Amino acid sequence: MNVFSLMSPQEFYLALAIAFVAGWVKGMVGFAMPMVFVSGLSMVLPPNLALAGLILPTLVTNGVQALREGAPAAMASIRRFRVFLGVGLVCLLACAQLINVLSTRTFLLTLGVPVSFFALVQLLGLKLTLQKPTMRVEALVGAVAGAVGGISGVWGPPTVAYLTALNTPKKDQMRVQGVIYGLGAVALVVAHVGSGVLRPETTLFSALLILPALLGMRAGLFLQDRIDQAQFRKLTLLVLLIAGLNLLRRGIMG
Repeated sequence: MNVFSLMSPQEFYLALAIAFVAGWVKGMVGFAMPMVFVSGLSMVLPPNLALAGLILPTLVTNGVQALREGAPAAMASIRRFRVFLGVGLVCLLACAQLINVLSTRTFLLTLGVPVSFFALVQLLGLKLTLQKPTMRVEALVGAVAGAVGGISGVWGPPTVAYLTALNTPKKDQMRVQGVIYGLGAVALVVAHVGSGVLRPETTLFSALLILPALLGMRAGLFLQDRIDQAQFRKLTLLVLLIAGLNLLRRGIMG
């Protein structure tokens, strides 16, 4: 079993660099690792291999993020967002099995438009908030995040848009994102063992990307701890806008 049977040494070293950058961005804002991974790796590797590469680093870094303030705080987040997590899990597992037969372009376009709009109008000064979110709204956002995550490996944008609309404090948002994405990453591992995306050689490739992702995340967390809530919100919205525009690009260009 050799990772160089899947790619050239140059492509592998580039993948290590992309993993570091993805971890750095995640450390700064708590999300966007799959977006950076998929965007970067897809430039030189087949889509299924790019998806496989992000799975284990995403799983490990989200575990670190979720447990940064301890297990009790993580469990409280699970209870608070249990509807989102339950619905998202079902949709992720169901839609992951469609990866080899269903085009992702429609899903990416459908998601990219509202995410980009949401981030842009808030950056321009118009706040869109949810004072009292209903169970139906939470289930809907969870379903969208799970469906797109199962197909593309990217489920951050709808989750972040929802948490931002709730005006979630910085530390809480970082922890909640880690919990949601961490449980989603576990489901993604299970789903893509079944879909065939994760097999021995692609699992090795994904495992080799864990260390640079963790190093990048540590660098990002160092900076994130030194910015206030207002700066964090603006930075989150900026990355969210980039994520939305990237979804549109992928949906249009394939």
